[in-house]
Amino acid sequence: TAWRVLQLGGSELDAVEKGCGQCEIDQCDGSVGYGGSPDESGETTLDAMIMDGNTMEVGAVADLRHVKNAIGVARKVIEYTKHTLLVGESASLFAVRMGFPYEDLTTQKSLAVYSKWLNQSCQPNYWKNVVPDSSKSCGPYKRPEKVTYKEEQTTSQRSVHNHDTIGMVVIGGTGTVASGTSTNGAVHKIPGRVGDSPIAGAGSYADSTAGGAAATGDGDIMMRFLPSYQAVEYMRMGTDPTVACQKVISRIQKYVPKFFGAVICANTTGSYGAACNKIPGFTQFHFMVSSPLLSQPTEQVVDCI
Repeated sequence: TAWRVLQLGGSELDAVEKGCGQCEIDQCDGSVGYGGSPDESGETTLDAMIMDGNTMEVGAVADLRHVKNAIGVARKVIEYTKHTLLVGESASLFAVRMGFPYEDLTTQKSLAVYSKWLNQSCQPNYWKNVVPDSSKSCGPYKRPEKVTYKEEQTTSQRSVHNHDTIGMVVIGGTGTVASGTSTNGAVHKIPGRVGDSPIAGAGSYADSTAGGAAATGDGDIMMRFLPSYQAVEYMRMGTDPTVACQKVISRIQKYVPKFFGAVICANTTGSYGAACNKIPGFTQFHFMVSSPLLSQPTEQVVDCI
């Protein structure tokens, strides 16, 4: 969809918006768009961002409710406000003022996922050091009277299958770069949680003087390292896109060896690459590429490091 937009003369930003928006409509992997990843209260909320590598403008929404086209709303943040990031119910009100329909993001599928989770004592969840014991029972949780901190598990709780994001980098014919992301976040997240996807430099980053990058995986961990920004900076220094991606993954590995995550990178000449962290069940990363050199969108695979 993004490639078609470019071929029809649309801008790089148009391509990112329409490409990610197609994933929202298709509910890609159940991890993008409405009706997926219900939070602890059973609600689906959306995070998205879009970045213009020429002007360095970013539009983003987080914890967006009742509006399906999150990346579309993010684009409107650039076009009609001087802000970068709008969140929560207020972001939804902004979206409605911009002409987006107010809709229910819940589906039979998301309700089924939610009720199954409740029936298995709310496992897994994202709480720690609370009472009652969050590894055995549902909340409401609170701080214990006497705090004894348990060592945090460094393994990503998120299974490889329960979380992903659409991340996209578009390089125009003249080397102009745009990027974007859209996701419904981590399944069973604590309400109000915002991951890496709508954060500039974390979920994605675009700079028309260097290139663009986008990340996917355990956003709570990945956002601490601004991997997309870091990857673009490596490419600015002349590092090959594949190596830039690998270096970013290696930096996170030092602190969290078992994190789930991957990064895609493309520079202004159209070279591209990707890297991922090798954990059980996730040894390769698949991503799609369209370019003038390819007759059709082509799936590429890299081995995780």
